[in-house]
Amino acid sequence: MSLNYESLMQIAIAEAAKSGTDVPVGAIILDEQHEIIAMAHNNREVSHDPTGHAEIIAIREATAKLKDWRLEKCTLVVTLEPCAMCAGAIVAARIPKVVFGAWDERVGAAGSLYDLLRDSRLGAPVEVIAGVREYECSEQIREFFRAQRLAKNE
Repeated sequence: MSLNYESLMQIAIAEAAKSGTDVPVGAIILDEQHEIIAMAHNNREVSHDPTGHAEIIAIREATAKLKDWRLEKCTLVVTLEPCAMCAGAIVAARIPKVVFGAWDERVGAAGSLYDLLRDSRLGAPVEVIAGVREYECSEQIREFFRAQRLAKNE
């Protein structure tokens, strides 16, 4: 069965919109039946937690739901290319597939700045599908930072 990553990314984009004062990033995790078992958005500002990235929160939620730290049959869909911390968590959780929207040239670790997900020295390489709804994901983040700059200048 072929997954519709476009519609799944739209769900992640809607989740990212809930990030409030945080950079809008949304993540969902699908189980082996392609059902959503976890959804999260960035919450570093609200939680005062530097690990409050959407991917980390979704991984915690999925492992709790499955009662297993191994997410070997799951897929992660996220609006922004994972950073090194999130890539490390993805590899540690053994997630075999990551789908993301916008590239993160500043700190991305799934092919732009680093490529930790496909580094075989860290374990089985993760399949990466990049650029799904890239424009919408990028625009959501650009608009967030535009609004931040405007608020700062007022």
